[in-house]
Amino acid sequence: MAPSTLGRLVDLAHALSRWAVWGAGGLILASVLLVTLDVLLRKLMGRGVGGADELSGYAFAIGTSWSLAFATLQRAHVRVDVLYHRLPRRAAAVLDWLSLVATGVFCAYLSYYAFEVLTQSWTQGAHANSSLGTPLWVPQGLWLLGLGWMCVVLGLLLLRASAALIRGDAGTVAAIAGVRSAQEEAREGAEDGARIVQGEQS
Repeated sequence: MAPSTLGRLVDLAHALSRWAVWGAGGLILASVLLVTLDVLLRKLMGRGVGGADELSGYAFAIGTSWSLAFATLQRAHVRVDVLYHRLPRRAAAVLDWLSLVATGVFCAYLSYYAFEVLTQSWTQGAHANSSLGTPLWVPQGLWLLGLGWMCVVLGLLLLRASAALIRGDAGTVAAIAGVRSAQEEAREGAEDGARIVQGEQS
């Protein structure tokens, strides 16, 4: 696959993942509002909203799985970098590539077992042992789709990082999968602050 095609696919994945993370955030926010309403009704009327805790658990699991891809694209996952910034760029690039491989293997295994759980729930017609009696394949399916999207994004990033590593382009590998430096964090913080100031002035 041509590097330009890979770049366009990664850009598309970034756009879709941004929409996904907004949706995930909205889902978690809705669950927070539901739980808040449940607590207030229990306090004021002695009776809450049925299934608020169950629905918030589903929202958290689904929201988390659909946020993973965006976090990966933003290089926001935690990595131990005690020695990383002291290594030669080529060695650091190899470690960046290995981090993508390891994350991809873990995500593939997780998705595989999530699919097994979903299949079992579907074949057995499993429902939640609650007042809602939710068919478990519904939240499990949405959770699995988020994990699957994460696997797709990791595959694209791994292809692009592999091509860059073969070319000896350590900078591109770092931009795809490297540990964010303090300078990058500071620059993004300054840019966010500038946007806030401009928004308040306008």
